[in-house]
Amino acid sequence: MTDLERLTAYCDERTRRAEVPDFPPAHNGLQLANEGPVTRVGAAVDAGEVPIRMAIERGIDFLIVHHGLYWNPPTPLTGSAYRKIRAAMEAGLAVYSSHLPLDCHPEIGNNALLAGLLELRETGRFLPYEGTPIGLLTAGCHDRDLLRERLEKLFPGGVTAIEAGPHQPEPIGILTGSGASAVDAMGAPAGPSTLITGELKQHHFNLAQEERLNLYCCGHYRTEVFGVSALAAEVAGEFGLEWEFLDTGCPL
Repeated sequence: MTDLERLTAYCDERTRRAEVPDFPPAHNGLQLANEGPVTRVGAAVDAGEVPIRMAIERGIDFLIVHHGLYWNPPTPLTGSAYRKIRAAMEAGLAVYSSHLPLDCHPEIGNNALLAGLLELRETGRFLPYEGTPIGLLTAGCHDRDLLRERLEKLFPGGVTAIEAGPHQPEPIGILTGSGASAVDAMGAPAGPSTLITGELKQHHFNLAQEERLNLYCCGHYRTEVFGVSALAAEVAGEFGLEWEFLDTGCPL
């Protein structure tokens, strides 16, 4: 059993919450408290009604998520918003959210963990957001076909490959989740010509052809399961708790 305040402080320090800027709706940190103590940790990509109910059913009382409760503008607590908040509070489920800090973290970030799984090594950073680079530059795969094979093995649910760039793809940029902001930074002298990301927009297909880019979309959800799992595992190990990842099977 662990005090909520101690556990939250650990997460804040490990993710460098105070140091990494984020989009205003993120509201990183503890978003919903409970009276404690914490006995079981869960990890999920989203703080939706379904993963919250999954957590409650499994006896989880501290849920770490990537996309928190407050992405939308303030809304009345009615409908699904009311149901999930009420269910969490009645069950004593605390919710902790970490977005960009858990994307760009050099050890337990989605970008870094994905690079490791693909046997790529970090060579630099790109795409600054308020002074903090949130994209990762990597090397370690000189062949475009081999890179696609590695991606398809890691993401058997499907990879959308737009291969209009060089056959030798390095440097390879990684930005998990939505990669729209990264495409504008590609092709420049310091930018990558190849990007691994979660999702893009339709017009990026034309841009890839025009600018000679390689774009690999592996699913927003699927590229962001790594960070929350790593943080939950560390929290569980630090405080002697059990943990599990709650997979909602999101195909997007």
